[in-house]
Amino acid sequence: MSYGAQTMAEPIKRVIMRRPGESLKQADPAKWHYGPTFDAARAIEQYAAFADMVAASGAEILWFEDKGDGLADAMFTHDPSLATVHGAILLNMGKPLRRDEVAGHEAVYTAAGVPILGRLSGDATVEGGDCVWVDEKTLVVGRGVRSNAEGIAQLRDILAPHGVEVLSFDLPLWQGEEACLHLMSVISPLADKLALVYAPLLPAPFYQLLKARGYTLIEAPEDEFMASNGLNLNVLPLKPNDVVAVAGFDKTKALMEEAGCRVQTFEADALCIACEGGPTCLTRPIWRG
Repeated sequence: MSYGAQTMAEPIKRVIMRRPGESLKQADPAKWHYGPTFDAARAIEQYAAFADMVAASGAEILWFEDKGDGLADAMFTHDPSLATVHGAILLNMGKPLRRDEVAGHEAVYTAAGVPILGRLSGDATVEGGDCVWVDEKTLVVGRGVRSNAEGIAQLRDILAPHGVEVLSFDLPLWQGEEACLHLMSVISPLADKLALVYAPLLPAPFYQLLKARGYTLIEAPEDEFMASNGLNLNVLPLKPNDVVAVAGFDKTKALMEEAGCRVQTFEADALCIACEGGPTCLTRPIWRG
């Protein structure tokens, strides 16, 4: 089997990614809610450095190509779908500008021979950034601006026959409807039962669940969380305790290293900081194991 990712930190073997190109170059920063450090040409250069790190891990990259479709955020491939051991689930984006990305993911899965387990329909929304596998049989979804109750209910119906429990916890509004606070904006698993968190924005019942399940939680420093709009916390495990993070947040990096992690960083002010999505967001692992 060449798919299945009901875990957050096991080695990435296959991943969907998208090189930013014409769609990002033509993007209106105001329309897409990009920040003042946005620079499309530099963002593309920074992405290339990140992609090299993923490729060096040995992961097979399946490319969702940017052919000028106008989907500037589609480089954040984490959000439009989920991959389970039973096949892919096509989600429905809470950000209207991103709705058409789902069809692109379906095409990649079809070409790769990954079956479609299910898809959300109607007004149901769930984004991948709101989904965290606590273990292989427990998926937690943050209910907020991007993922709604109907979407979570439909996801639960798709996964229940396969023995997966879907739990939901409410997220705070934080910086408003236009900004993006996903559940994964406040937690990044780094290894089995080890996660980097920003505790003040974690739903309290989720925090309690993690502690009850035996997780060790590294608490990210508040100053770096605020300075980065949470992107210091957006960390991608290539394998357990081997992670990629945005450069410039040395205290956060040191905390992960003290916990036994190897931390690679890349410059990402024009890409991740400006466009509100980090290393995890730039990948949709479809096979971890």
